[in-house]
Amino acid sequence: MSITVYVPRDSAALAAGAERVARRIAQEASARGADIQLVRNGSRGLFWLEPLVEVATPTGRIAYGPVTVADVASLFDADFLHGGAHALNLGLTEEIPYLKNQQRLTFARMGITDPVSIPDYEAHEGFAGLRRALAMAPADIVQQVLDSGLRGRGGAAFPAGIKWKTVAGTQAAQKYIVCNADEGDSGTFSDRMTMEGDPFMLIEGMTIAGLGCGATQGYVYVRSEYPHAIATLNEAIQRAELAGFLGDNILGSGQRFSLQVRKGAGSYVCGEETALLESLEGKRGIVRAKPPLPAITGLFGQPTLINNVITLASVPIILAQGAAYYKDYGMGRSRGTLPMQLAGNIKHGGLVERAFGVTLRELLYDYGGGTRTGRPIKAVQVGGPLGAYVPESQFDLPLDYEAFAAVGATVGHGGIVVHDDTADLSQLARYAMEFCALESCGKCTPCRIGSTRGVEVIDRIRANHNRPQQVILLRDLCDTMVHGSLCAMGGMTPFPVLSALNHFPQDFGLAPGREASGADAVPDPAAA
Repeated sequence: MSITVYVPRDSAALAAGAERVARRIAQEASARGADIQLVRNGSRGLFWLEPLVEVATPTGRIAYGPVTVADVASLFDADFLHGGAHALNLGLTEEIPYLKNQQRLTFARMGITDPVSIPDYEAHEGFAGLRRALAMAPADIVQQVLDSGLRGRGGAAFPAGIKWKTVAGTQAAQKYIVCNADEGDSGTFSDRMTMEGDPFMLIEGMTIAGLGCGATQGYVYVRSEYPHAIATLNEAIQRAELAGFLGDNILGSGQRFSLQVRKGAGSYVCGEETALLESLEGKRGIVRAKPPLPAITGLFGQPTLINNVITLASVPIILAQGAAYYKDYGMGRSRGTLPMQLAGNIKHGGLVERAFGVTLRELLYDYGGGTRTGRPIKAVQVGGPLGAYVPESQFDLPLDYEAFAAVGATVGHGGIVVHDDTADLSQLARYAMEFCALESCGKCTPCRIGSTRGVEVIDRIRANHNRPQQVILLRDLCDTMVHGSLCAMGGMTPFPVLSALNHFPQDFGLAPGREASGADAVPDPAAA
């Protein structure tokens, strides 16, 4: 009887040697006459254990990890094909606390299925949401998304249903669904994991969006640095077309929706929706002024729904289980779950899906296990390179859009980058301005020039060149960027800068209080 062995095909696992491990397992099985079926699944999101090899047994899947090529022979010697004892045996995968204590809705299939197997996807409730949507009126589909409380998971947290309703209510001969898969934030990987580990979920979500909004063409805009995601998506789209889940007659319903993948060209600012549209149209990726909104005048001048990968991937379960089921998770106006990504100086880096309301402290210690260096955590940056640095005094804040906004922070895409007590926050603040200067599309002055001046001002603060006066100048510059930039690129760059200055003034050579605020500044004769 054939025994199923799972070795991930996720990029993180591949980087850790999963391809070599898979080949070695196949070779060893052949040499020993063992009958195995090797399945290349997605990652479970426990990256410190990759490559995580699993074996199907009558009691459930047994995990072994992290497995190297050198471990394979000893695994066979220990009879790992039947769950045998070994130093790398982690027990039942589902009982690993990191996984067991999560609330996986969007990532329920992640690491369980073969990413490009439609039968596998359907066996785990795949396409149930689409089948239900096909029997509904478009307005009812949109209402489900509205009622669920789903907000954009790309960072802006705008209510998804309002976008859908706007596109649905705009009359046009052609409408588009665009998935923003230009995941460029530091410490983020949930979009990539979705595209590589459960691509049919994204395809299903986009198809439902097309049915609800009256769009017949969709595009997935993927960053060029994700070659495995692009390849997996293209294969999944082709299989979905052949099986009738995409095309001119979806499941015999007479409704149509087509989907194509488009590769970005390495621009961070193309993660902004209007710059993304410019790039999709074959132009230079620069931000468009609003209005008009993309929902009314978007791709090629037509009504366009633009949502992030996780936003669209959350739609199938909402349609399958109902809006009330999804809305039952979360707190306040932050409904449902968020796949949070632990990265940086963290012992157990990986993906944690929990309902809104979990605290940073829980994520950093109960899941992350503290820093990899064993030193105290000094600050965490939440929400990518434009997110604020959160000090230890705020680790008990619930992960909630409004709670974070109240302290000048953002949840963003759910990326959490950890820094221990050796980090210099003045250097990290400088990097934020430098990053903005490098990645700015250049269309607006506050972003293009402000970021360059920001680097210079921070350098003067660090060099103690009339430091109090420079602090005033930096704060004034940040205010101009926040209120004068066309998009979040310039508008949010001050978040990491000001949070570093406010919470860690000593790293800038400042005393807490008046000096950090610039209150004790004296006029600079050179400036006069």
